[in-house]
Amino acid sequence: MPKDAKKDTIIIGAGCSGLAAAVYCGRFLMKTLVLGEIVGGVIITTDVVENYPGFIKLTGLELAKKLELHAKEYKSVEIKEEKVNKVEKYGNLFKVTSEEGEYLAKTIIIASGTEYRKLNVPGEKELANKGVHYCALCDGAIYPEKTVAVIGGSDSAAKEALVLTQWASKVYMIYRGDKIRPEPVNYERVIANRKIEIIYNTNVLKINGSNKVESLTLDKAYKGSKEFRLDAAFIAIGHIPLTGFAKELGVKTDAKGEIIIDRQARTNIPGVFAAGDVVDTAFKQAITGAAEGVLASYAAYQHITENEAILPTGDVHDKKPS
Repeated sequence: MPKDAKKDTIIIGAGCSGLAAAVYCGRFLMKTLVLGEIVGGVIITTDVVENYPGFIKLTGLELAKKLELHAKEYKSVEIKEEKVNKVEKYGNLFKVTSEEGEYLAKTIIIASGTEYRKLNVPGEKELANKGVHYCALCDGAIYPEKTVAVIGGSDSAAKEALVLTQWASKVYMIYRGDKIRPEPVNYERVIANRKIEIIYNTNVLKINGSNKVESLTLDKAYKGSKEFRLDAAFIAIGHIPLTGFAKELGVKTDAKGEIIIDRQARTNIPGVFAAGDVVDTAFKQAITGAAEGVLASYAAYQHITENEAILPTGDVHDKKPS
């Protein structure tokens, strides 16, 4: 049986979107449970955040901690590090099954985010964490004065390359297109950095090595050879939305697997809302995800108040909703 049937909402995901939603659920005096594998989410792997209004510059970990502490200010909000495996209807409620147990709630806010997209070439899986990585901030420090490559050409790839220059002696960006696509400020930083060299119009076909990465096999010769020797490869080719449990519930997604929401963060299922990287909005940033989380919390609050009263919390933050 479920552990607790007295939740107004369960927020699935504890990144920027989920934590921002929790803040407002707390302000609406909603009895709220946040479930996420890692409190802070993907933003904690970001070295520098310079585009979150109100903070000129801080680390992703610092931003996540501020959001977490803010959410915890409200005593009706509980945060647990648990992976959600399933969500299903349970009468007029929703039952959420995690690795630790089962919970019931009147509404659900999905802010489950994404996972790293894999290159899916031979050697990638076999050499994972042996020279194949997906987070420069997490693993770059183990390659001081080494030659490394970032595979990808997006803004995220550019930022990965810039982070790696703190340790590596040489950083290559290998991109299948004829021009990388970072934000203008990061493009200028990449071009100005003497440690970074970009290889255009090139794909990686294979990652080679026995117990560690030794080289890449390219589809196009670079300096006369398709074998490109290096010490590590950081793959930055995007993310895949974590929507498996949502699809099983019947939540509609688009061709990319992203949850379709309206301007109030509502899905096609009454009582189910979504926000952040997992949804179908085009521009995905920490600030836009946080804003969507706020919209989702308000929509959930409205959904409950239109149908029944908010559950009494018995122990709420001394602040009242403004």
